[in-house]
Amino acid sequence: MQWKGRRQSSNVEDRRGMGMGGKTVIGGGIGSIIIVLLFTLLGGNPGDLINNSTSNLGSDTSAPYQESTQEKELANFVSVVLADTEDVWAEKFKEQGLTYENPKLVLYRDSVQSACGTASSAVGPFYCPGDHKLYIDLSFYQELKQRFQAPGDFAMAYVIAHEVGHHVQTLLNMGDNASASQKRSNEYSVRFELQADYLAGVWAHDAKGKGYLEKGDLDEALNAANAVGDDNIQKKAQGYVVPESFTHGTSEQRKRWFKKGFENGTIEGGDTFKQANL
Repeated sequence: MQWKGRRQSSNVEDRRGMGMGGKTVIGGGIGSIIIVLLFTLLGGNPGDLINNSTSNLGSDTSAPYQESTQEKELANFVSVVLADTEDVWAEKFKEQGLTYENPKLVLYRDSVQSACGTASSAVGPFYCPGDHKLYIDLSFYQELKQRFQAPGDFAMAYVIAHEVGHHVQTLLNMGDNASASQKRSNEYSVRFELQADYLAGVWAHDAKGKGYLEKGDLDEALNAANAVGDDNIQKKAQGYVVPESFTHGTSEQRKRWFKKGFENGTIEGGDTFKQANL
């Protein structure tokens, strides 16, 4: 992706180096990341896990964060991608006579406090509708590259665009017409997540139109979507899949809905809640 030298978002909040001592933290470290990701990766609500797998980090600490050259470049990249999403969704909302509210993106290290609860980095990137913020530990880039075999800057861009997709859903109240019982079901969660994948594809459509994409970028995003499919994660974690427990969709579904958004480039084409066959 061509990103260097372009506008960076002013809506990035850097909390790296801020301690979370004495807080309740979701997750049990890197060893439990697969289990946590089954529930939360790319859009799950970490607050739902706040009563499970908790730990205490001790006293509060805060120190200036010394980022590496690689981390600085990745932080700059994330900021550019966020800026791109701001431009795209501001225009899309304007077309519908609406005003887009830019979300904040919080960079953190190890653990973070949000309106949805306190989460460890094992949760992976997430969006919290309670404060309209995206949360990401940049170490996830290495997880995506090494553990999930989904390298490339556009793979990471897909992750960010997916979380921004959840923000768009929140602003437009997408899926709100579902019943309370439906909202508690795994099927609702799958439809909600696939819609966010579609919206990420809409952003990618505009990125391509502006000439930002390079050869292989689309493949990187599709590879990432494939890697985080429920069936793929479950198979790697436990050797078999349980379709009834899916919360984000299969690898095939995630790729298909992202690609559909990429091809359509419109909000209207992504109503997963009205689709009989996902």
